Amino acid sequence: MLHGYCPPERFLSYLTWTQIADLPDKANTVIVLPAGSTEQHGPHLPCAVDTIIAAGVMGHALARLPASVPAYALAPITYGKSDEHLHFPGTVTLDGTTLLETVTQIGESVYRMGFRKLLIVNGHGGQPQVMEMAARELRLRHGDYVVLPHFTWRVPNVAGQFMTDREKRLSMHAGHAETAILMALAPHTVHMEHAVANYPPEFPSKVLSGDGRPACAWTARDFGTSGVIGDPLPATPEQGQAILDSLAQSWAQGIQDLFAMHWIERDAQTWGRSHHIGDIAST
Repeated sequence: MLHGYCPPERFLSYLTWTQIADLPDKANTVIVLPAGSTEQHGPHLPCAVDTIIAAGVMGHALARLPASVPAYALAPITYGKSDEHLHFPGTVTLDGTTLLETVTQIGESVYRMGFRKLLIVNGHGGQPQVMEMAARELRLRHGDYVVLPHFTWRVPNVAGQFMTDREKRLSMHAGHAETAILMALAPHTVHMEHAVANYPPEFPSKVLSGDGRPACAWTARDFGTSGVIGDPLPATPEQGQAILDSLAQSWAQGIQDLFAMHWIERDAQTWGRSHHIGDIAST
């Protein structure tokens, strides 16, 4: 079904338009938009990894919420800006302009419904800047809109306790953590018999990259033919479940925090894009 990992009662699109119109406290209700991608993840993982993780983690987080916290998920964005992987079959990519406009238009739709808190949970490392740009654009248009773009993995979780120092420093794609959590979320899509380890060379300048990760632009094929950037071989389902539980717990708390918080509000007329920057700065 369309709701996937999300509890059906927290899937916004399962409500009728009249039910949405009648929801109480829409100004504080949290709308969650998982944003993923469709791109190669090596020979052992499916191309839907980033979407599965973003939607799966948020679904488990929403399931942990008390009934008193109103929060609903939208269907995930399944295509993203994945051009660093376009040399591999299975990758379906949008350009940055298209993705930016897509996220912005979704955000506008959420605002028109009367909601004022949008949480964008991005699962793909190649597009956080696009999510941040969309959030800023929506804030410029609507001074009473709280739009929070965040990365799925950038909340407290236990993934690091299972990983080597090298994996922590250099893994970027289809490595230990992603493989483990896919074993928990979608084990039928994982093919460990084809898994390989592959790391990028350490970046030559310690000034420009203190941990050795590539500091310049890269594409996945720069580092070899497998599409893997990391070591998935030590991953286990038990590790994946522990990682999933820790992420879901952190995100459940984050959603509750966003529901309860109050943020700066500006009058829409003085904050709108139709005004000059100088006028906005003086308000």
